[in-house]
Amino acid sequence: MRIAMVGHKRVPSREGGIEVVVEELAARMVVHGHAVTCYNRSGHHVSGREYDAEHLDEYRGIRLRHLPTIDRKGLAAVTSSFFGCLAAAFGPYDVVHIHAEGPAMFSWIPRLTGKRVILTIHGLDWARDKWKGSFGSWYIRMGEKIGARCAHEIIVLNHGTQKYFLDTYGRTTHYIPNGVNPAAPVPADIIREKYGLEKDSYILYLGRMVPEKGCHYLVDAFKKLDTDKKLVIAGGSSDTQWYMDKLKEQAGGDERVIFTGFVDGALREELYSNACLFVLPSDLEGMPLCLLEAMSYGNCVITSDIEECTNVIHDNGISFRKSDVDDLAQKLTYALSHPNTVRMFKWLAAEYVCTRFPWERIVEETLALYEKK
Repeated sequence: MRIAMVGHKRVPSREGGIEVVVEELAARMVVHGHAVTCYNRSGHHVSGREYDAEHLDEYRGIRLRHLPTIDRKGLAAVTSSFFGCLAAAFGPYDVVHIHAEGPAMFSWIPRLTGKRVILTIHGLDWARDKWKGSFGSWYIRMGEKIGARCAHEIIVLNHGTQKYFLDTYGRTTHYIPNGVNPAAPVPADIIREKYGLEKDSYILYLGRMVPEKGCHYLVDAFKKLDTDKKLVIAGGSSDTQWYMDKLKEQAGGDERVIFTGFVDGALREELYSNACLFVLPSDLEGMPLCLLEAMSYGNCVITSDIEECTNVIHDNGISFRKSDVDDLAQKLTYALSHPNTVRMFKWLAAEYVCTRFPWERIVEETLALYEKK
């Protein structure tokens, strides 16, 4: 099959979970003998031009095409999605796979030219804090409505979204979760030199710096702890520098709290590999790729009790009441004072998550949906 991927920022990139998912799907589909083209945004990395990658035309066998993009907040996604859907509609493709609700605004274009349109809902993006009460929220929700009408098949990442689409649009959707690769933990070298961190000396959050990820709960809960552990908050902003500034102010000069900014490559691997605990305190998720990755490195995880997180960990981690700083502080205290429990969860995590969410099975299920008549 000839497949076009639209709606991500760019491949290769770790600007968000969608970019990782698109790369993993596309690269494996190439191995299966399919021709895959990813339509990338032009412009700069969302966390700043210092993170811009090399301009490539091919990567891991994936053809990369670069779209005209107005590189400004609110316009980059709209313009790249429009030109991506337009190019895919008139390109030599059997399937156009659109990722996320905003880009689905233009799903009618490839549908109009006879392409088979697949839409993945990575989360109910209109509900995210940075869009609330704005034109962006209306736009994304309109994209969701158009996608519900125009996509031949819809993929969702959790059962809550599946129920939402059935109740709201009468659409039957397909639950195909994200996947994860087995990881090989590495020793603390870069993080020792750069931040003074040793193995098991810190609690880690690693993800995008956006309000719905709940890092403000984590900072407040950590400040209640009597511990010599450090708190490492790793990740770049996504048009939300104000939130990063608020977190730093909230930390109040506590020298135990370290903000790394955007991380990738060996630094990211070392942070995952050597954490005492990994915490994901989200209010809203689709299916958190950072949680899958943290578990693949053998981390004991603490998450909010939203369905999108508890469906991942089942009984292989610790959960706290969503948005409840006191409950999070209690769970952190419990974990730090019960090292045998932490070791048990670490021992269970990697095998469990890699067995339950293997990329190869997820690719096969996605390809079967492409071919469904």
